[in-house]
Amino acid sequence: MIALEVRKSLVGPDGAFDLQVNFGVPRGEFLVLYGVSGAGKTTLLRILAGLEEPDDGSIEVEGETWMDRKKGISVSPQKRSVGFVFQSYALFPTMTVRRNLEFAAGRRKDPRVDLFLKMVELEELQHRYPESLSGGQRQRVALARALIRQPKLLLLDEPLSALDHGMRRKLQDELLRLHQELGLTTVLVSHEHSEIVRLAHRLIYLRQGRVAFDGSPGELFRGGHDSLDGPLHGEVADITGQNNGGCVLTVLADLMAVSVPLEARHVKRIAACSSAPVQVTRKTKT
Repeated sequence: MIALEVRKSLVGPDGAFDLQVNFGVPRGEFLVLYGVSGAGKTTLLRILAGLEEPDDGSIEVEGETWMDRKKGISVSPQKRSVGFVFQSYALFPTMTVRRNLEFAAGRRKDPRVDLFLKMVELEELQHRYPESLSGGQRQRVALARALIRQPKLLLLDEPLSALDHGMRRKLQDELLRLHQELGLTTVLVSHEHSEIVRLAHRLIYLRQGRVAFDGSPGELFRGGHDSLDGPLHGEVADITGQNNGGCVLTVLADLMAVSVPLEARHVKRIAACSSAPVQVTRKTKT
């Protein structure tokens, strides 16, 4: 669906570098961009959306050229079939939930508004203003507003990072359901490993503007991560029994899987709250 080749000079925490990437995204894929802050992830989303121009390169979506620096082509953001959900929600504060969706749809009384209000379970809140909503409710409004345009491409810039653990998991499920039901092609920026595991078909790891890894999250987990040290924060992925009566707890943390021996007496308690965050302290690098 997407053929992307771009270069843009940036300045990150370690100084100047070039964001230089070349990859494709098939239709229907859920792609996650991962990397430290300042690696170029958000800039890449903004270039796809037409909110920033690269120094060089081209973007083609389903045979349509959205941007080609050499040919002087740059389709405006309004004419690109993109839904963009920001971390800060970016809702219109003086508009109700319904009016935010109607504005995105382009007209009042659009029948799609009722459809999307129902889809994200906001029917009872449609006449309320954003300031009276919780963070999770605002994010669902932002998601519905992006989707009502029926975009070819959904771009998500860490939209769930400010939410608590329970709401984050709920909206991850919502995202996955909508991605599948609407046949979306989705690109998500995320630092949260459990989110990546649950959502991503494919993971691109950006390091200093270059693609350091391109594959499934499982491939990266099995390979480990050479820059991690100290405590790992993650979620229980599996508890496996052992012949000696003990168990091994597998924790997905910071883009790697860590196995931890368990005494039998701890297994029941951990299994009962396996979706809760846990911390594992390592003495050495993996």
